[in-house]
Parts: sequence; C-alpha cells; structure tokens
Amino acid sequence: MVAATVTGCNQAAPPTPEARSVRAVTVHNGAEDEIASLTGQVRPKDQVSLAFRLDGRVIERPVHVGDLIEAGQVVARLDLSTQQNALQAAEATLAATQAQLVEARLNFQRQQALLKDGWVAQAKFDGATEHLKTVQSQVVSAEARARIAHDELGYATLSADAPGVVTAVGAEPGEVVRPGQMVVQVARQDGRDADFDVPEELFQTTPRDPPVEVVLADDPKVKAAGRVREVSPQADQATRTFEVKVGLVDAPEAMRLGSTVTGRIHFAPQPGVQVPASALTEASGRPAVWVVNPQSQTVSLRNVEIARYEPAAVLISNGLQPGEVVVSAGVQSLHPGQKVRLLGAVS
Repeated sequence: MVAATVTGCNQAAPPTPEARSVRAVTVHNGAEDEIASLTGQVRPKDQVSLAFRLDGRVIERPVHVGDLIEAGQVVARLDLSTQQNALQAAEATLAATQAQLVEARLNFQRQQALLKDGWVAQAKFDGATEHLKTVQSQVVSAEARARIAHDELGYATLSADAPGVVTAVGAEPGEVVRPGQMVVQVARQDGRDADFDVPEELFQTTPRDPPVEVVLADDPKVKAAGRVREVSPQADQATRTFEVKVGLVDAPEAMRLGSTVTGRIHFAPQPGVQVPASALTEASGRPAVWVVNPQSQTVSLRNVEIARYEPAAVLISNGLQPGEVVVSAGVQSLHPGQKVRLLGAVS
C-alpha cells in the first residue's frame, strides 16, 4: 500500500501542449476604390457620307481631308450637260402640251355652244370633251417630268448639310460615280466620342452608366468628363470585346479626332472584409478561416462566405468582422482549441 502510494505521488503530470507558431493578420475592411483603365480613340459622334443621288462624272471637288466646312458649302459637282439637256427637253414638251391644252379648251367651248343651239351632234361634243381631258392629263405628266428634270439638275451639286470636318474622300475630279457612292465623308462638329474596346470580364462587372474620366494619352493634363452613350449589343467575334462609346462633355480642342486617350472608371468598394488568400481553408465542404482568440491565444475554425477571389486575397462578405485576427500561414496543421504563438507583427 505504501509503495503504491509512493509510486502514485511520484507519477509525472501530463505535459502541457506546446503552442504552435503561426503567422496571423488583423482583418481589414473591404478593398479600396478600384480603377479600370482602357485605351481608346477620339472619334466623331456623328459621321456622314455625302453622295450624289444620280450617276455622272465629277468635275469639281473643292474640299480635301482635314478641311473645315460650313452648312450649305459645295463639296462636289457633276457634269451638268446631261441634266441640262433633260431639263430643256422636259420644258419643251411641257410648252407643247400647254399649247395643245389651249386649243383643246377653245374647241370644247365652241362645241359646247353649238350643242346648246342644236347645231352639232352629241357625239362630236363628247369627242371634244374626251380630247380636252386627254390633253389635260398630258400637261400634268409634262409638268411632273419638268419638275423631276429640274430636281436632278440640283442633285448634280453636292452640299454639306451641317458644319464639320472632312475625314475622307471617295472620288476625284474626272471620275464617274454611281448613285449613293461616298464622295466626301464629314465628321459633324456637334460632339465627339471616346471609343473603347472593353473586355468581356470587365464589361460584366462595370456599374451601370458610370462616370468616365478621359485623359489625353500624350498629355495627361488634358482631361474631359464622359458618359457612356452607346454600348455594342454583342461582343466582337475575334477579340471578344464590346465597343463602348463615351460621349465627351466640353472636350478640349487638344482632343482632336483620332487622338489616343485613356478612360478611367472608378469602382466603389464592395462590402466585406479582406484577408490573404493563404488564410483560406475548408470546413464541411465550405470556405473557412482560423480565428485567433486574443485572450486565450487559441484558434477556432469558422465558416465564411466569399464575395470575390483575387490573385493574392479574398473578399469575405459574411463571417468576419474588422479587427478580428485570423491565421494567414500554417492553417493546414491546426485543430480547434489549439494554442498558437503569433510570429511577427499582426497588422
């Protein structure tokens, strides 16, 4: 009995588990404002192709690429000989039918008076009536052909419908053009756009109608505000990018057509807290992190919800609060309730 008692008194107590060294960080608020930058070009808001309504030979094109033009200014002319001849022929036909109309009316009035006094047969009066109607129809047709010929004579002169700058030419003097063929391309001066090709992944996360800051690529001091004016309904088949047109507000003169610009969009931070990607582990098939109890220096496993994955961090939308301490290195060798010793500064 005494030996047993002595043996029991001399038995060593179970050793205290050694604290495991880990690295940890203090949880901070979500990411700061993000900025997406894209390179694009300044282009006209409206660009029109001026063309003749009829075919013919160009005899004059007094404007060139880069010229500023005013509304109503002549930009090209066709050889007028064909249209002038057509107008003369139409006017001559009209004069002849008008003379026939005068004669037909006099004959009708004469036959009408003779019929009233009984000196002419009804059939002859009916013939005079029909002839008058026929000549009247011929006069209406001749008047229409004369108007068409007159209009076509005017179509041989091509004028600008609004002020702008010439960006391209499609015909030179001496060339024969067809109806609708572009002769002069004009960028109207009622506005400028900055055009960007936006990647598909950025297009999906961009906020609706964001304000855009546009700066000149070779002189960042030249800036202009912009608003998304038009978005391509589908991605380009080759590049998988969407064309986005940003209307420039009071664009400075230095932002000329064709200038290279950079567009910047600011994204508001998402709600949540951010931790290093190395802090993430798994519990019950769901994302989790090891949280350090600052009083007992022990860890517990807590499930979290992920808002966004980044290359070096994750944004957690639910499960953590700012100021809590989570293990950032050594997460695979821990178990609940284990004591830990924090290495380095926790920040």
